[in-house]
Amino acid sequence: MASSTTATTMSSFKDQSSWTSIKRKQSCYVNSSLQTPSVIRIPKQTPAYKTSSTISIPPKTIPKKKSQSSSSENQWGFLQKAAAMALDAVEGVLVRHEQQHPLPKTADPRVQIAGNFAPVPEQPVCHSLPVTGKIPNCIDGVYVRNGANPHYEPMAGHHFFDGDGMVHAVQFKDGAASYACRFTETQRFIQEKSLGRPIFPKAIGELHGHSGIARLLLFYARGMFGIVDPSHGMGVANAGVVYFNNRLLAMSEDDLPYQVRITPSGDLKTVGRYDFSGQLKSTMIAHPKVDPVSGELFALSYDVVKKPYLKYFHFSPNGEKSPDVEIPLAEPTMIHDFAITENFVVIPDQQVVFKLPEMIRGGSPVIYDKEKMSRFGILPKNARDSSGIKWIEAPDCFCFHLWNAWEEPETDEVVVIGSCMTPADSIFNECEESLKSTLSEIRLNLKTGKSTRRPIISESEQVNLEAGMVNRHRLGRKTRFAYLALAEPWPKVSGFAKVDLFTGEVHKFIYGEERYGGEPLFLPRDPNSEEEDDGYILTFVHNEKEWKSQLQIVNAQNLKLEASIELPSRVPYGFHGTFINSMDLEKQA
Repeated sequence: MASSTTATTMSSFKDQSSWTSIKRKQSCYVNSSLQTPSVIRIPKQTPAYKTSSTISIPPKTIPKKKSQSSSSENQWGFLQKAAAMALDAVEGVLVRHEQQHPLPKTADPRVQIAGNFAPVPEQPVCHSLPVTGKIPNCIDGVYVRNGANPHYEPMAGHHFFDGDGMVHAVQFKDGAASYACRFTETQRFIQEKSLGRPIFPKAIGELHGHSGIARLLLFYARGMFGIVDPSHGMGVANAGVVYFNNRLLAMSEDDLPYQVRITPSGDLKTVGRYDFSGQLKSTMIAHPKVDPVSGELFALSYDVVKKPYLKYFHFSPNGEKSPDVEIPLAEPTMIHDFAITENFVVIPDQQVVFKLPEMIRGGSPVIYDKEKMSRFGILPKNARDSSGIKWIEAPDCFCFHLWNAWEEPETDEVVVIGSCMTPADSIFNECEESLKSTLSEIRLNLKTGKSTRRPIISESEQVNLEAGMVNRHRLGRKTRFAYLALAEPWPKVSGFAKVDLFTGEVHKFIYGEERYGGEPLFLPRDPNSEEEDDGYILTFVHNEKEWKSQLQIVNAQNLKLEASIELPSRVPYGFHGTFINSMDLEKQA
């Protein structure tokens, strides 16, 4: 039933970046949850300050002299300069205080960005890459995948989700392939680059306990004196990507999307923060859904500070936004993903919540609330308000991702397919219990208001299944197959699984010894094919022994390797991707 592959021989490409080993206070090996060496490799573009046996105290944020910087930076007043010096001194005290306390694994950069989770420098487009096998003729366009890639060395706590966004692109044209990777130049990235150091607070790695409060106050004080400007967004655009209305959008749920243009040569260029021509005035989560039939884009926006804590909206195929629908929630809730059906949106309201007062008590603001009842809200897609939402309880259910949902009118049910994670907050908070991610079928009965949940895979074959997808041309409709990352040993991905959602049968494609990857992307051979699994899986794979990366193309029906493309530089483990065909690229805005 299972099939596997070993990596094809790669030519001796060398990692073209220069690396610096960061030594921390403890020089011993850290037995981290990433199960990788306790060495962080940061590209040479990191700031000039050096690391010693302790974390470096930040350099001054006063602008450089005119000979070293632009004339605009030289226009600071005396008050601004004095404020910058004072706030830098405060930060130095804060850093020294933090060094006296061990970091949890979920905020320790030695753990979070070790091994192939470490960042890489930008790679200009490289053409005519070596190919083993044959690229299928139907693959004509660009595969893009987003990921977190910190531009500067962390000075304190850092979570993998905190890194700056970097998009990796493989362009397919006339049977050949090219590769490039570029930072998404967010407002945060641009301002930190101009200062030559990290200065924006990191939402997960730094904002916990009293030091998190101090860092927030420090940041907003710098904003008051014009040292930084948070008014144009603080997001990293590192999680999701979607191609909609002739635009490639890079997203994280803490900001508006950023438009990234793919050049004719296959390179990437940031256009800027995209607000849909002034229509979008709030953040948007990183997993919007494009309905394959209507062409509409559906999305959510959540706020951790003020009501409404959650809003729903959608866009017509030409980008016209609907009015916001305020979804009533008692408290701000982590909602990373949701689902659509033919007629409804499925909104999870689960037990991982934001409680900012926990920082005052010295803890993390992201917590697992055992007293809260998880539930799903079913709302008509075209609702103008929330009066028609139907909430159905689903006890002890936390799905970080939902893979699909559909309606079964004969039983008055909405069926939701997702990976249920336990412990629910283990991604954000350190715990002793091992993480489990169980592929599950959740049935929400619209008539009785009750729910049921069952694991799709038998207990004897149970494995952690996380990042992945169904055939997106059938999103919101009943699908038989899901293609999901084998997240073992967690959080590495040793292969992917093709799961029959009806029978629970699992077929695995294993990358091979010391080879790991990420999200498998399903690309249909023909969008109109009658066979749901008629297509290919695209996935980045990294050889940790040889320290080389490649893109693999696998036949989705028989799980046979069709082609391997050798990449000119290392591709870190990352997040989510999409494919844009050449015809759509020709209409790119």
